[in-house]
Amino acid sequence: MSAEAGAEAGAEAGAEAGASGPVVGRLSFLDRFLAVWILLAMAGGLGLGRLVPGLGDALAKVTVTGVSLPIALGLLVMMYPVLAKVRYDRLDTVTRDRRLLFLSLVLNWIVGPALMFALAWVFLPDLPEYRTGLIIVGLARCIAMVVIWNDLACGDRQAAAVLVALNSVFQVLAFAALGWFYLDVLPGWLGLEQTALDVSVWEIARSVLIFLGIPLLAGFLTRRIGEKARGRAWYEAELIPRIGPFALYGLLFTIVVLFALQGDAITSKPLDVARIALPLLVYFALMWAGSMAAGRAAGLGYPKTTTLAFTAAGNNFELAIAVAIATFGATSGQALAGVVGPLIEVPVLIGLVHVALAARRFFPRPAPTAEPAVSPEGPAHAV
Repeated sequence: MSAEAGAEAGAEAGAEAGASGPVVGRLSFLDRFLAVWILLAMAGGLGLGRLVPGLGDALAKVTVTGVSLPIALGLLVMMYPVLAKVRYDRLDTVTRDRRLLFLSLVLNWIVGPALMFALAWVFLPDLPEYRTGLIIVGLARCIAMVVIWNDLACGDRQAAAVLVALNSVFQVLAFAALGWFYLDVLPGWLGLEQTALDVSVWEIARSVLIFLGIPLLAGFLTRRIGEKARGRAWYEAELIPRIGPFALYGLLFTIVVLFALQGDAITSKPLDVARIALPLLVYFALMWAGSMAAGRAAGLGYPKTTTLAFTAAGNNFELAIAVAIATFGATSGQALAGVVGPLIEVPVLIGLVHVALAARRFFPRPAPTAEPAVSPEGPAHAV
Protein backbone atom coordinates (compact mmCIF):
# COMPACT_ATOMS: atom_id res chain seq x y z
CA MET A 1 0.00 0.00 0.00
CA SER A 2 1.36 3.44 -0.93
CA ALA A 3 1.86 6.13 1.69
CA GLU A 4 -0.96 8.17 0.15
CA ALA A 5 -3.33 5.22 0.15
CA GLY A 6 -2.38 4.39 3.71
CA ALA A 7 -3.01 7.94 4.86
CA GLU A 8 -6.37 7.95 3.13
CA ALA A 9 -7.37 4.62 4.65
CA GLY A 10 -6.33 5.75 8.11
CA ALA A 11 -8.24 9.02 7.78
CA GLU A 12 -11.37 7.21 6.62
CA ALA A 13 -11.12 4.75 9.48
CA GLY A 14 -10.82 7.62 11.91
CA ALA A 15 -13.83 9.34 10.42
CA GLU A 16 -15.87 6.14 10.68
CA ALA A 17 -14.84 5.59 14.28
CA GLY A 18 -15.58 9.18 15.18
CA ALA A 19 -19.03 9.07 13.66
CA SER A 20 -20.34 7.18 16.65
CA GLY A 21 -19.24 9.83 19.13
CA PRO A 22 -21.18 12.93 20.21
CA VAL A 23 -21.76 15.09 17.16
CA VAL A 24 -21.92 18.43 18.93
CA GLY A 25 -18.55 17.88 20.62
CA ARG A 26 -16.83 17.56 17.23
CA LEU A 27 -18.38 20.64 15.64
CA SER A 28 -16.58 23.93 15.27
CA PHE A 29 -17.92 27.01 17.03
CA LEU A 30 -19.54 28.26 13.82
CA ASP A 31 -21.16 24.91 13.04
CA ARG A 32 -22.31 24.29 16.61
CA PHE A 33 -24.46 27.41 16.60
CA LEU A 34 -25.45 27.28 12.94
CA ALA A 35 -29.16 27.53 13.75
CA VAL A 36 -28.47 30.75 15.66
CA TRP A 37 -26.49 32.27 12.76
CA ILE A 38 -29.26 31.35 10.31
CA LEU A 39 -31.96 32.90 12.49
CA LEU A 40 -29.84 36.04 12.91
CA ALA A 41 -29.27 36.19 9.13
CA MET A 42 -33.01 35.88 8.52
CA ALA A 43 -33.78 38.57 11.09
CA GLY A 44 -31.04 40.80 9.72
CA GLY A 45 -32.31 40.45 6.17
CA LEU A 46 -35.89 41.16 7.19
CA GLY A 47 -34.77 44.14 9.22
CA LEU A 48 -32.71 45.58 6.38
CA GLY A 49 -35.55 45.12 3.92
CA ARG A 50 -37.93 46.85 6.30
CA LEU A 51 -35.71 49.66 7.62
CA VAL A 52 -33.69 50.67 4.54
CA PRO A 53 -36.02 52.29 1.97
CA GLY A 54 -35.54 51.01 -1.55
CA LEU A 55 -33.01 48.31 -0.60
CA GLY A 56 -35.18 45.48 -1.90
CA ASP A 57 -35.80 47.29 -5.20
CA ALA A 58 -32.10 48.08 -5.57
CA LEU A 59 -31.08 44.46 -4.98
CA ALA A 60 -33.79 43.20 -7.32
CA LYS A 61 -32.44 45.36 -10.15
CA VAL A 62 -28.98 43.77 -9.96
CA THR A 63 -29.66 40.86 -12.29
CA VAL A 64 -27.94 38.85 -14.99
CA THR A 65 -30.31 37.41 -17.62
CA GLY A 66 -33.17 37.72 -15.14
CA VAL A 67 -31.36 36.05 -12.23
CA SER A 68 -30.63 38.01 -9.04
CA LEU A 69 -26.85 38.49 -9.06
CA PRO A 70 -26.42 38.74 -5.24
CA ILE A 71 -28.42 35.54 -4.68
CA ALA A 72 -26.59 33.77 -7.49
CA LEU A 73 -23.19 34.73 -6.04
CA GLY A 74 -24.21 33.62 -2.55
CA LEU A 75 -25.45 30.26 -3.80
CA LEU A 76 -22.34 29.66 -5.89
CA VAL A 77 -20.07 30.36 -2.91
CA MET A 78 -22.29 28.16 -0.72
CA MET A 79 -22.34 25.14 -3.03
CA TYR A 80 -18.76 25.15 -4.31
CA PRO A 81 -16.97 23.82 -1.17
CA VAL A 82 -19.51 21.03 -0.68
CA LEU A 83 -19.27 19.90 -4.30
CA ALA A 84 -15.48 20.07 -4.09
CA LYS A 85 -15.71 17.43 -1.32
CA VAL A 86 -17.57 14.94 -3.52
CA ARG A 87 -15.58 11.83 -4.54
CA TYR A 88 -16.46 11.88 -8.22
CA ASP A 89 -14.60 8.62 -8.83
CA ARG A 90 -17.19 6.86 -6.67
CA LEU A 91 -20.37 8.14 -8.33
CA ASP A 92 -20.81 4.80 -10.08
CA THR A 93 -21.67 3.19 -6.74
CA VAL A 94 -24.66 5.55 -6.52
CA THR A 95 -25.84 5.23 -10.11
CA ARG A 96 -25.92 1.44 -9.71
CA ASP A 97 -28.28 1.74 -6.74
CA ARG A 98 -31.63 1.48 -8.51
CA ARG A 99 -33.58 1.55 -5.24
CA LEU A 100 -32.24 5.00 -4.41
CA LEU A 101 -32.79 6.41 -7.90
CA PHE A 102 -36.30 4.97 -8.17
CA LEU A 103 -37.37 6.26 -4.75
CA SER A 104 -35.92 9.70 -5.49
CA LEU A 105 -37.81 10.00 -8.79
CA VAL A 106 -41.10 8.87 -7.25
CA LEU A 107 -40.81 11.11 -4.19
CA ASN A 108 -39.61 14.20 -6.07
CA TRP A 109 -41.72 14.09 -9.20
CA ILE A 110 -44.90 12.25 -8.18
CA VAL A 111 -45.40 12.47 -4.42
CA GLY A 112 -43.98 15.97 -3.81
CA PRO A 113 -45.98 17.94 -6.41
CA ALA A 114 -49.16 15.99 -5.65
CA LEU A 115 -48.81 16.59 -1.91
CA MET A 116 -48.20 20.33 -2.33
CA PHE A 117 -51.20 20.58 -4.68
CA ALA A 118 -53.43 18.89 -2.09
CA LEU A 119 -52.14 20.99 0.82
CA ALA A 120 -52.44 24.24 -1.15
CA TRP A 121 -56.13 23.56 -1.88
CA VAL A 122 -56.88 22.32 1.65
CA PHE A 123 -55.28 25.25 3.47
CA LEU A 124 -55.74 28.08 0.92
CA PRO A 125 -59.03 27.44 -0.93
CA ASP A 126 -59.98 31.14 -0.71
CA LEU A 127 -56.57 32.60 -1.65
CA PRO A 128 -55.87 31.66 -5.28
CA GLU A 129 -52.68 33.71 -5.65
CA TYR A 130 -50.97 32.16 -2.63
CA ARG A 131 -52.30 28.75 -3.58
CA THR A 132 -50.78 29.00 -7.06
CA GLY A 133 -47.47 30.19 -5.60
CA LEU A 134 -47.31 27.17 -3.29
CA ILE A 135 -48.03 24.77 -6.13
CA ILE A 136 -45.16 26.33 -8.11
CA VAL A 137 -42.88 25.85 -5.09
CA GLY A 138 -43.90 22.19 -4.96
CA LEU A 139 -42.94 21.71 -8.61
CA ALA A 140 -39.44 23.18 -8.18
CA ARG A 141 -37.33 20.38 -6.74
CA CYS A 142 -34.23 21.33 -4.80
CA ILE A 143 -30.87 21.41 -6.59
CA ALA A 144 -28.90 23.90 -4.47
CA MET A 145 -29.27 24.41 -0.72
CA VAL A 146 -30.01 20.73 -0.16
CA VAL A 147 -26.29 19.95 -0.42
CA ILE A 148 -25.74 21.97 2.76
CA TRP A 149 -28.45 20.19 4.78
CA ASN A 150 -27.26 16.82 3.51
CA ASP A 151 -23.67 17.55 4.47
CA LEU A 152 -24.61 18.77 7.94
CA ALA A 153 -26.65 15.61 8.54
CA CYS A 154 -23.70 13.40 7.44
CA GLY A 155 -25.53 12.20 4.35
CA ASP A 156 -23.88 10.61 1.33
CA ARG A 157 -22.17 13.36 -0.68
CA GLN A 158 -21.81 11.22 -3.79
CA ALA A 159 -25.51 10.33 -3.65
CA ALA A 160 -26.43 14.00 -3.18
CA ALA A 161 -24.43 14.98 -6.27
CA VAL A 162 -26.17 12.32 -8.36
CA LEU A 163 -29.68 13.09 -7.08
CA VAL A 164 -29.45 16.85 -7.58
CA ALA A 165 -28.15 16.23 -11.10
CA LEU A 166 -31.07 13.86 -11.71
CA ASN A 167 -33.51 16.46 -10.37
CA SER A 168 -31.94 19.04 -12.65
CA VAL A 169 -32.54 16.96 -15.76
CA PHE A 170 -36.14 16.26 -14.78
CA GLN A 171 -36.64 19.92 -13.86
CA VAL A 172 -35.74 21.03 -17.37
CA LEU A 173 -37.87 18.31 -18.99
CA ALA A 174 -40.89 18.21 -16.70
CA PHE A 175 -41.39 21.53 -14.87
CA ALA A 176 -43.48 23.27 -17.54
CA ALA A 177 -45.55 20.14 -18.21
CA LEU A 178 -46.24 19.57 -14.52
CA GLY A 179 -47.15 23.24 -14.09
CA TRP A 180 -49.72 22.90 -16.87
CA PHE A 181 -51.08 19.69 -15.33
CA TYR A 182 -51.40 20.87 -11.70
CA LEU A 183 -52.57 24.41 -12.45
CA ASP A 184 -54.82 23.80 -15.44
CA VAL A 185 -55.63 20.16 -16.26
CA LEU A 186 -56.13 18.58 -12.83
CA PRO A 187 -58.16 21.50 -11.41
CA GLY A 188 -60.37 21.28 -14.51
CA TRP A 189 -60.96 17.56 -13.91
CA LEU A 190 -61.86 18.28 -10.28
CA GLY A 191 -64.09 21.26 -11.08
CA LEU A 192 -61.69 23.71 -9.42
CA GLU A 193 -60.35 27.10 -10.50
CA GLN A 194 -57.77 26.85 -13.28
CA THR A 195 -54.61 28.93 -13.75
CA ALA A 196 -52.27 29.27 -16.74
CA LEU A 197 -48.49 29.09 -16.28
CA ASP A 198 -46.34 30.47 -19.09
CA VAL A 199 -42.72 29.46 -18.50
CA SER A 200 -40.10 28.55 -21.09
CA VAL A 201 -37.82 25.53 -20.99
CA TRP A 202 -34.86 27.89 -21.44
CA GLU A 203 -35.76 29.81 -18.27
CA ILE A 204 -35.68 26.57 -16.29
CA ALA A 205 -32.50 25.34 -17.97
CA ARG A 206 -30.81 28.67 -17.23
CA SER A 207 -31.60 28.33 -13.53
CA VAL A 208 -30.18 24.81 -13.50
CA LEU A 209 -27.01 25.83 -15.35
CA ILE A 210 -26.33 28.76 -13.02
CA PHE A 211 -27.24 27.29 -9.64
CA LEU A 212 -25.90 23.77 -10.21
CA GLY A 213 -23.78 23.62 -13.35
CA ILE A 214 -21.23 26.28 -12.38
CA PRO A 215 -20.45 25.08 -8.82
CA LEU A 216 -20.55 21.43 -9.93
CA LEU A 217 -17.97 22.05 -12.65
CA ALA A 218 -15.84 24.14 -10.28
CA GLY A 219 -15.95 21.45 -7.59
CA PHE A 220 -15.07 18.69 -10.04
CA LEU A 221 -12.14 20.62 -11.52
CA THR A 222 -10.85 21.59 -8.06
CA ARG A 223 -10.70 17.95 -6.96
CA ARG A 224 -9.30 16.73 -10.27
CA ILE A 225 -6.55 19.33 -10.44
CA GLY A 226 -5.81 19.34 -6.70
CA GLU A 227 -5.44 15.57 -6.42
CA LYS A 228 -3.33 15.41 -9.57
CA ALA A 229 -1.02 18.16 -8.35
CA ARG A 230 -0.62 17.29 -4.64
CA GLY A 231 -2.34 13.95 -4.03
CA ARG A 232 -5.58 12.91 -2.35
CA ALA A 233 -4.20 12.95 1.20
CA TRP A 234 -3.17 16.61 0.87
CA TYR A 235 -6.45 17.49 -0.84
CA GLU A 236 -8.58 15.98 1.94
CA ALA A 237 -6.45 17.07 4.88
CA GLU A 238 -5.27 20.50 3.76
CA LEU A 239 -7.36 22.06 1.00
CA ILE A 240 -10.87 20.97 1.99
CA PRO A 241 -10.64 22.38 5.57
CA ARG A 242 -9.53 25.72 4.10
CA ILE A 243 -12.39 26.15 1.64
CA GLY A 244 -15.07 24.39 3.72
CA PRO A 245 -16.13 27.38 5.88
CA PHE A 246 -16.99 29.43 2.78
CA ALA A 247 -20.11 27.30 2.35
CA LEU A 248 -21.45 28.71 5.62
CA TYR A 249 -20.52 32.25 4.65
CA GLY A 250 -22.29 31.85 1.31
CA LEU A 251 -25.36 30.37 3.01
CA LEU A 252 -25.67 33.24 5.50
CA PHE A 253 -25.08 35.88 2.81
CA THR A 254 -27.76 34.29 0.60
CA ILE A 255 -30.26 34.27 3.44
CA VAL A 256 -29.62 37.93 4.28
CA VAL A 257 -30.05 39.02 0.65
CA LEU A 258 -33.07 36.82 0.07
CA PHE A 259 -34.99 38.16 3.04
CA ALA A 260 -33.85 41.74 2.44
CA LEU A 261 -35.43 41.53 -1.01
CA GLN A 262 -38.86 40.82 0.46
CA GLY A 263 -38.48 42.10 4.02
CA ASP A 264 -41.19 44.74 3.69
CA ALA A 265 -43.68 42.39 2.03
CA ILE A 266 -43.18 39.70 4.66
CA THR A 267 -43.30 41.93 7.73
CA SER A 268 -46.27 43.97 6.48
CA LYS A 269 -48.48 40.88 5.95
CA PRO A 270 -47.89 38.65 8.99
CA LEU A 271 -51.30 36.93 8.81
CA ASP A 272 -50.84 36.11 5.13
CA VAL A 273 -47.36 34.75 5.86
CA ALA A 274 -48.79 32.59 8.64
CA ARG A 275 -51.43 31.13 6.34
CA ILE A 276 -48.82 30.34 3.68
CA ALA A 277 -46.47 28.91 6.31
CA LEU A 278 -48.89 26.33 7.69
CA PRO A 279 -49.17 24.11 4.58
CA LEU A 280 -45.42 24.49 4.05
CA LEU A 281 -44.72 23.19 7.56
CA VAL A 282 -46.95 20.20 6.94
CA TYR A 283 -45.34 19.60 3.56
CA PHE A 284 -41.75 19.62 4.84
CA ALA A 285 -42.60 17.38 7.78
CA LEU A 286 -44.51 14.81 5.70
CA MET A 287 -42.01 14.72 2.83
CA TRP A 288 -38.98 14.38 5.07
CA ALA A 289 -40.46 11.83 7.47
CA GLY A 290 -42.02 9.82 4.64
CA SER A 291 -38.74 9.76 2.72
CA MET A 292 -36.78 8.68 5.78
CA ALA A 293 -39.27 5.88 6.38
CA ALA A 294 -39.14 4.81 2.72
CA GLY A 295 -35.33 4.75 2.70
CA ARG A 296 -35.21 2.83 5.98
CA ALA A 297 -37.72 0.29 4.68
CA ALA A 298 -35.73 -0.12 1.44
CA GLY A 299 -32.56 -0.82 3.44
CA LEU A 300 -30.57 2.09 2.01
CA GLY A 301 -28.64 2.76 5.19
CA TYR A 302 -28.41 6.05 7.07
CA PRO A 303 -26.24 8.14 4.67
CA LYS A 304 -28.28 7.44 1.53
CA THR A 305 -31.61 7.57 3.37
CA THR A 306 -30.70 10.98 4.76
CA THR A 307 -29.74 12.20 1.30
CA LEU A 308 -33.02 10.88 -0.09
CA ALA A 309 -35.01 12.67 2.63
CA PHE A 310 -33.40 16.07 2.23
CA THR A 311 -33.44 16.05 -1.58
CA ALA A 312 -37.14 15.12 -1.48
CA ALA A 313 -38.14 17.64 1.21
CA GLY A 314 -36.24 20.66 -0.13
CA ASN A 315 -37.38 22.92 -2.94
CA ASN A 316 -35.70 25.11 -5.54
CA PHE A 317 -36.98 28.45 -4.24
CA GLU A 318 -34.76 30.38 -6.67
CA LEU A 319 -36.61 28.88 -9.63
CA ALA A 320 -40.03 29.13 -7.95
CA ILE A 321 -39.57 32.83 -7.19
CA ALA A 322 -38.19 33.55 -10.65
CA VAL A 323 -41.12 31.80 -12.36
CA ALA A 324 -43.68 33.52 -10.10
CA ILE A 325 -42.20 36.97 -10.74
CA ALA A 326 -41.85 36.43 -14.49
CA THR A 327 -45.41 35.13 -14.83
CA PHE A 328 -47.40 37.11 -12.25
CA GLY A 329 -45.21 40.09 -11.26
CA ALA A 330 -42.80 40.95 -8.45
CA THR A 331 -45.54 42.24 -6.12
CA SER A 332 -47.95 39.36 -6.76
CA GLY A 333 -49.26 36.96 -4.16
CA GLN A 334 -47.62 34.13 -6.09
CA ALA A 335 -44.22 35.78 -5.64
CA LEU A 336 -44.86 36.32 -1.92
CA ALA A 337 -45.72 32.62 -1.51
CA GLY A 338 -42.44 31.76 -3.19
CA VAL A 339 -40.51 34.02 -0.83
CA VAL A 340 -42.21 32.55 2.25
CA GLY A 341 -40.95 29.13 1.07
CA PRO A 342 -37.33 29.60 2.22
CA LEU A 343 -38.54 31.62 5.23
CA ILE A 344 -40.05 28.34 6.48
CA GLU A 345 -37.73 25.85 4.78
CA VAL A 346 -34.46 27.16 6.20
CA PRO A 347 -35.25 26.87 9.95
CA VAL A 348 -37.33 23.69 9.49
CA LEU A 349 -34.65 21.81 7.56
CA ILE A 350 -31.86 22.91 9.88
CA GLY A 351 -34.01 21.51 12.70
CA LEU A 352 -34.47 18.28 10.74
CA VAL A 353 -30.68 18.00 10.46
CA HIS A 354 -30.60 17.51 14.24
CA VAL A 355 -33.51 15.08 14.06
CA ALA A 356 -31.67 13.08 11.39
CA LEU A 357 -28.49 12.91 13.45
CA ALA A 358 -30.47 11.69 16.45
CA ALA A 359 -32.22 9.08 14.28
CA ARG A 360 -28.96 7.40 13.26
CA ARG A 361 -29.30 4.93 16.11
CA PHE A 362 -32.35 3.41 14.39
CA PHE A 363 -30.24 2.41 11.38
CA PRO A 364 -27.91 -0.61 11.25
CA ARG A 365 -24.26 0.29 11.73
CA PRO A 366 -22.22 -0.10 8.52
CA ALA A 367 -19.57 -2.76 8.21
CA PRO A 368 -15.98 -1.61 8.98
CA THR A 369 -15.17 -1.51 5.25
CA ALA A 370 -18.23 0.55 4.32
CA GLU A 371 -17.90 3.93 2.64
CA PRO A 372 -17.86 6.64 5.34
CA ALA A 373 -20.62 9.24 5.17
CA VAL A 374 -18.19 12.10 5.81
CA SER A 375 -14.74 12.93 4.52
CA PRO A 376 -11.66 12.85 6.78
CA GLU A 377 -12.09 16.35 8.06
CA GLY A 378 -15.31 15.20 9.76
CA PRO A 379 -18.53 17.04 10.53
CA ALA A 380 -16.60 19.91 12.06
CA HIS A 381 -16.10 21.11 8.48
CA ALA A 382 -19.48 19.97 7.18
CA VAL A 383 -20.10 23.39 5.78
